[in-house]
Amino acid sequence: MVVRTQKADQAIYIVDDDPAVRDALSVVFELEGYSVSGFETGDAFLDAVKTRQPACVFLDVHMPGRSGLEILKALNADHYPAPIFIISGQGDIPMAVTAIKYGAFDFIEKPFDAEQIIRRVQEALDAQARRGTDEHKAGAVTHDFPGRELLTPREIEVLGQITAGASNKEAGRHLGISPRTIEVHRARIMEKLGARNAADLVRIVLTGEHG
Repeated sequence: MVVRTQKADQAIYIVDDDPAVRDALSVVFELEGYSVSGFETGDAFLDAVKTRQPACVFLDVHMPGRSGLEILKALNADHYPAPIFIISGQGDIPMAVTAIKYGAFDFIEKPFDAEQIIRRVQEALDAQARRGTDEHKAGAVTHDFPGRELLTPREIEVLGQITAGASNKEAGRHLGISPRTIEVHRARIMEKLGARNAADLVRIVLTGEHG
């Protein structure tokens, strides 16, 4: 069962030095009934989250002052309770992939597609709401295996989907992130655990041994 959030109670924070981007995203989400706040700098955003935690964050990679990557580090994004979407231009995909390594939930490329953004945010919020439910636990990795301590909480979630036999698309749908982001996490997991391929990865998790 998908858990739907109450939009009026969900604050979306948009962090981008370009006022046109902030305005465009604000219009999209306000029309959907969300509460929206915009921030020109990462520092202004960090000040705001001290008093109110957003439900979702859109964070530009390139900004004056601290970059999006530095903001991710300051937030300890791997453990931050709200999903953080990195906003990236077409030429910034490698940077966006790096951002995921620093704990970004997912990334969205410019130019934006309003319907896609709304759908991705709702999927992310639904995934957050499912955490701790029986449906979520069904794909969880609950036992120890060599290298588990090297993985982030989100990588553990992705690994649970992989070992349950989910495709990148299925895993992305369940966790509220794109198949491309699943691929990034899968590659990181395999690198950390020393797995040569998907079968080797499953073997390590289930038996604790390399093939």
